[in-house]
Amino acid sequence: MITLEPNYERALGIRPSVSAVIFDRRGRLLLQQRSDGGQWGLPGGSVEIGESVRDAVRREVREETGLTVSMRRLVGVYSEPARQVVRYPDGNVWHYVNVCFECSVKSGALTTCDETLALEYFPVRRLPPNVLSNHRIRVRDACMHRAVPFVR
Repeated sequence: MITLEPNYERALGIRPSVSAVIFDRRGRLLLQQRSDGGQWGLPGGSVEIGESVRDAVRREVREETGLTVSMRRLVGVYSEPARQVVRYPDGNVWHYVNVCFECSVKSGALTTCDETLALEYFPVRRLPPNVLSNHRIRVRDACMHRAVPFVR
């Protein structure tokens, strides 16, 4: 299970990351059940060296869901240590600075990979109870449809 880590000194470092909020035509939210803890969350992951956040969100979504997406808007930037320092089941701790985009699907079909146990669209008001808490904030922010991105 992935948990928030209150002891920031244990972090191995800071990692730039991206996440994608994807709604279907019925307004349901795509969530990924993660293989590293079984919890549900937004598709996304770390930005690789030499990669832009735009390219990273496209790559991560394609790898984890099989979908090709385009970015619609920037939802926000998330770096608050209380929400972004994460402990993994293997004991590793990272402080993520996350750039979250609302994306639209251009093509593809939902396909799982090693990082993904399941993919499912959920009504926003009926998300699974085990959604990662820092992802719930991003979902809430995306649902506000603000023109100005959040900085948290």
